[in-house]
Amino acid sequence: KLLREEVPTWEAISAELGLNPKARAEELSLQQWTALTNQTSPMTPPLGTEALEEQFQVVDDQDRPIGGTPRSQVHANNSLHRAVHILIFNPGGDVYLQLRSRLKDRHPLTWDSSAAGHVNPGEDYGQTAVRELQEELGIETELERVAKVPASKRTGFEFIWLYRGSYEGELSPNSNEIEALRAFPPQIVDDWIKARPREFSPGFVECWKVWREKGT
Repeated sequence: KLLREEVPTWEAISAELGLNPKARAEELSLQQWTALTNQTSPMTPPLGTEALEEQFQVVDDQDRPIGGTPRSQVHANNSLHRAVHILIFNPGGDVYLQLRSRLKDRHPLTWDSSAAGHVNPGEDYGQTAVRELQEELGIETELERVAKVPASKRTGFEFIWLYRGSYEGELSPNSNEIEALRAFPPQIVDDWIKARPREFSPGFVECWKVWREKGT
């Protein structure tokens, strides 16, 4: 779903941007995607300081909780913390990917999992997955645990539980978090990551590798 109620036709947009209207998603450069999302989604107001000071659940190297810490400190100190990533598939088997907001403090305007977010103090991974799905996509659906991704520099020092689910119906992406939301065949995502990995958030790439290895 696009992030405003009325948008020009794809033919009009592609003509204005000089794009081939039959171009595949992986054939567009990051600059072209940026121009495209500027056409189809309005600018959103900057995130407030309260968002920057969101509390994260910090953990030790065994993923045992050791307290809540402000977001800015977690990122500045590369503290180990928890997150979830969720892959949502439509009935045709395509996976929804979100283009991260240009206002994100990390990896803006890169493609990411359908929904993702940090675990708050007092939450477990499963509760966070349900919350993030509602906050970012406006939906509820049954989720299946896929695998746990170990914390590393590539994940942003996050222990990640990866979930997957299916959904038939309209999604309602949160315009404060998401520039665009599109569904892609998994093989297209494979080829796209191989050709231009920098157009994806590093954490998503790690999660996608795990999902592919699991063969789910």
